[in-house]
Amino acid sequence: MDTNMIIPNEEKNIVLIGFMGVGKTTIGLHLAKKLLRDFVDVDQEIEKQHQMPISQIFKTLGEQRFRQMEKDYIVQLCDSSRLKVVSLGGGAFMQDEIRSACLSSSIVIFLDLAWDSWKDRIHLLMDNRPVLQEKSLEEIQELYHSRLQAYSLNHSRVCTDGLKPEEIADRIIDTLKSEYEINVPIHE
Repeated sequence: MDTNMIIPNEEKNIVLIGFMGVGKTTIGLHLAKKLLRDFVDVDQEIEKQHQMPISQIFKTLGEQRFRQMEKDYIVQLCDSSRLKVVSLGGGAFMQDEIRSACLSSSIVIFLDLAWDSWKDRIHLLMDNRPVLQEKSLEEIQELYHSRLQAYSLNHSRVCTDGLKPEEIADRIIDTLKSEYEINVPIHE
């Protein structure tokens, strides 16, 4: 894809960012179904490509190698695809190249979940999130707050506190219609 070419809003990928466990995959699946778009979960795609779970990639190859795989995949996706709903891993948007690629070629939606609401989900996340392993609650809270600055670089923010995934998808669609004047083909 020619990076100098302007992509119409109607064709841009919609990229969901936010802290791990906010529900990017679940919300993304609802959103993709409603918009009649393909859904891409970056972590799942990396697992398929490398035939091992993210936790195993972290253990055997290290976080730095995983972050390189993540960057390569996301930058390529932004350069070569359109009309997708994309869920990024919680740490992906911390990388400058990923942030730049997403912000220039896609509509980036920050799924914001308050710390107190996120804490209620921690028991669901501890076992399968390598970044959380062996961290205290205070260290996790520090990680959460340290990522907010990068997440604040977005096209739109949707507060997810107290909402069901389908309600959040509907809010995103309302945002797309009003802020980006996208004619949304909703499929129920």
